[in-house]
Amino acid sequence: MRLWIDLANSPHVPFFKALAKKFTDQGHEIEVTAREFAETIPLAHAAGFTPHVTGVHGGRAVSAKAGTLMSRAWALARWARKRDFDIAISHNSYSQILAARALGIKSVTLMDYEHQPANHLAFRLASRIIVPTSFPTQRLRHYGASVGRVRRYHGAKEDVYLAGFEPDPRFGARLCELGVNPDNVLVLMRPPAHDALYHRFQNTLFDDALAMLLANQSVQVILLPRNEAQRAAYSKKERLIIPSAPLDGANLIAASDLVISAGGTINREAAALGVPAVSIYAGKWAAVDEELVKEGRLQRVSTADDLRKLLVRKKQTASPRRSLEVVDEVVRLIFE
Repeated sequence: MRLWIDLANSPHVPFFKALAKKFTDQGHEIEVTAREFAETIPLAHAAGFTPHVTGVHGGRAVSAKAGTLMSRAWALARWARKRDFDIAISHNSYSQILAARALGIKSVTLMDYEHQPANHLAFRLASRIIVPTSFPTQRLRHYGASVGRVRRYHGAKEDVYLAGFEPDPRFGARLCELGVNPDNVLVLMRPPAHDALYHRFQNTLFDDALAMLLANQSVQVILLPRNEAQRAAYSKKERLIIPSAPLDGANLIAASDLVISAGGTINREAAALGVPAVSIYAGKWAAVDEELVKEGRLQRVSTADDLRKLLVRKKQTASPRRSLEVVDEVVRLIFE
């Protein structure tokens, strides 16, 4: 079949890179579109994709988001109209789902966060919805996802592309170029997604954690900003390492002693790789993250007292999840 993949955000790239290999191994043809947002485009090229780039992020204002969503959907529909696609596949790319619906193309969306308001759009218009087993049934109903269109897979989306990961022994040299001393504790941090529709609140705890870590001379922090505004703001801090170009995410996480994020994906990636992970996310937690807490793979820090008790040390031997069957399960559900 002819498949259309849309990459709307950076975390979608490794996820669909793993799936794309399975698709081509089965003889399917793939074309890829991508949105100019965060590190999506350079990561897509690094992953071997040659995407047709259209659209940008709408910023923080809801009205601007709606406008860019519709304009990108229109542009995608014009691009896809004569390409004879059989299935449009994304991780909740609202513009692609709208365009596919307008063109009569079957659309498959995958999603793992049950508190994203825009699920109302995606789940009502997509032909098939694929979510983790932990995704609450009542939230599916709330967003208009009929039972017949829903499929579930075991584990987390990060298992799809990290279950078989093996660290690159050459990556240590890249860290040395950034000034990382292997004797120090390396902490990888990711700030809140202030522009996201689901992030409409202040989260000062992240900056408190960053200040605490930077004051510790035995700790080095690599911070991955979400946009240029964050890069400019955090670049003013001394001792903080902010890479000028995207690094291989899996190798960076595997080399870290601790991952601290006010988001979700990078924490789940750390959990999949067996690296200690701490969430400082102040919003409504995803059920898939609650499952990781129960497994002991994710720690929640929600107060200043929690932060003071945080253990910052060299990690022990990693214990990755190795859920090798998840990628095949997801592929089967897409074509079922």
